[in-house]
Amino acid sequence: MAKDLKVQDSNNNKKKPAHPYPGKFIVIEGTDGVGRSTQAESLKNWLAIEGYGVVVTEWKSSELISTVIDKAKSKNALNTITFSLLYATDLADRLNSLILPALKAGLIVIADRYFYTALARDVVRGADPSWVRKLYGFAVDPDMIFYLKMPLEPLLRRIITTRGGLDFYESGRDIGMSTDLYQSFKLYQSQILFEYEHMMEEYNFKVVSADDPIDVVQKVLRGSVRQLLAEEAAIQQSKSI
Repeated sequence: MAKDLKVQDSNNNKKKPAHPYPGKFIVIEGTDGVGRSTQAESLKNWLAIEGYGVVVTEWKSSELISTVIDKAKSKNALNTITFSLLYATDLADRLNSLILPALKAGLIVIADRYFYTALARDVVRGADPSWVRKLYGFAVDPDMIFYLKMPLEPLLRRIITTRGGLDFYESGRDIGMSTDLYQSFKLYQSQILFEYEHMMEEYNFKVVSADDPIDVVQKVLRGSVRQLLAEEAAIQQSKSI
């Protein structure tokens, strides 16, 4: 497929319906610094203007467990298994308290990261891939998964420019990749990107170039979501005939 295409479907095979609920579930994935939160917020605002009910859920935002994760991370006290279990608990709580109720109510749910983030991070930290997939077996499948992809060097420049520094965990310092912070970031994020590459076909990611301007990326996302909603409307219309 040509490199200049803005959206790339990683798997052209027809898949079973993602979930049995009337709402639509859209995931925006990608490494730290690619602009997921900005794109999720813009997509939510656009859908609201179009007349859709929308909720956004962010990674590690459960009221039940998020403060526990923050405290553990502040003390650098998370080993691989603890890291996995805490984040799985966070998602399980959000799934039952927010995501599923919204989908059942016919709303559009936008997830700023989903369990694919955990698959990438946990495997890089040494967890068994099969174990991690079983751990997240409770998660419902989304209707659409955008993967915002950016090469490593532009990603590093963006994070340094916007944040002024690198986070301990997003740099992989907790697993001792390198004593040099920047080298550790490159090693860790390159392995994260490698894991995402493996998931692209398995989970049918729609790959979007994240180093394009923000408005260009948003236009691509809106186009794909508009098509998804149009297809659903056509299905519902055919059922009513």
